[in-house]
Amino acid sequence: MSERRARAVLAAVVFVVLLAQVLLYPGVDTLVAALGAETALDASMWFLAAEFAAFVAFAGVWGAVSDRTGRRVPYIVGGAVAGSALYAVLAWLPGVAAVSFGAVLLLRALQGAATIAAFSLSMTMLMDLSGGHGKNMGAAGIAIGSGTALGAPLGGQLYGVSPTLPLYVASGLLLAVAPLAALVTDRAPAGEDGRLRGAVRRLGRTPQLSIPYAFGFIDRLTAGFFALVGTLYFREAFGLTPGETGLVLSLFFAPFALLQYPFGVLSDSVGRTLPIVVGSSLYGLAVVGVGLAPTVELAGAGMVVVGIIGALMAPATMALVTDLVGETERGTAMAGFNVAGSVGFLSGILVGGFVAGEFGYLAAFVVAGGGEVALALLALPRLLALELPTEERPTG
Repeated sequence: MSERRARAVLAAVVFVVLLAQVLLYPGVDTLVAALGAETALDASMWFLAAEFAAFVAFAGVWGAVSDRTGRRVPYIVGGAVAGSALYAVLAWLPGVAAVSFGAVLLLRALQGAATIAAFSLSMTMLMDLSGGHGKNMGAAGIAIGSGTALGAPLGGQLYGVSPTLPLYVASGLLLAVAPLAALVTDRAPAGEDGRLRGAVRRLGRTPQLSIPYAFGFIDRLTAGFFALVGTLYFREAFGLTPGETGLVLSLFFAPFALLQYPFGVLSDSVGRTLPIVVGSSLYGLAVVGVGLAPTVELAGAGMVVVGIIGALMAPATMALVTDLVGETERGTAMAGFNVAGSVGFLSGILVGGFVAGEFGYLAAFVVAGGGEVALALLALPRLLALELPTEERPTG
């Protein structure tokens, strides 16, 4: 398969994984109730957290295994098929057997462990392609953004039919994408030592990776925050249905999707520093602005602003990972980036859920946005120092 077609297929895999994931967000409180939960906020928090805890635990495992074997496609296909089966079991089992919500959370974690293989390694295979790191990561970014942009409103409509229908649709999507992934030519170079211990040693020799990892953490923290706290806030504060909530969430995800590719190409031209610096400086403030908006119209406008800023940052941050490592370390490096992002998403869910439950929604928005600004300020000096030697040359 040509690289151009491979880029399209891999982006399609990323798109489907994210679409399936985000289908569940707009009515997650009704879903957990249908699965046997007795609370809304707490149960929703743990249901979302279980998947991302599995992402954290297994992203590095799949990355190290793929680097060791020099193969990525079998793990992408296997992850998609297993994830499809587990989504279906999640929807079906509570209706036919008396299972505890704890068992539901275990199934959710297994589903996360499977689907992170398809997601993380598809992104890694995009890194394996030529044509410009910003271009390839822009393709990944637009797939991520498009999947989340479509998933939110579509999921809201599916909830109007049945609270478990989004799970069945997610299952079908993953099963459909598996044969596409099987057609992609494996271009993964075999690493000298793909074992997890060796991968950690290699990352230890590239401490600069902590910079894009930090920004990946920050970016995904707010995404996790909006997946849980934002969803419940829009429903309670403005009286929105799951369908209407999905439309509000899409106001963030649509510009985030549409602008990823052009901003990724831009970062190939102007470097990674400018998009990341400008984005990180404004992103947290925009998040707080959404929480302060007195009407749903103003909150929606704030979501559009957050989406635009996020699109500026995301592809440049992912491309920076590729810039910093050799080709035999890409699987582990991207896995590390996805681990950092998953920890961020998980933190956004847990911290946002705790603060919202204890102190209210406005406090949660302030903590999420303020944390974004604070972490960005801590990481910015190292980012500037990293690219300064190549961007500023002596003039005299």
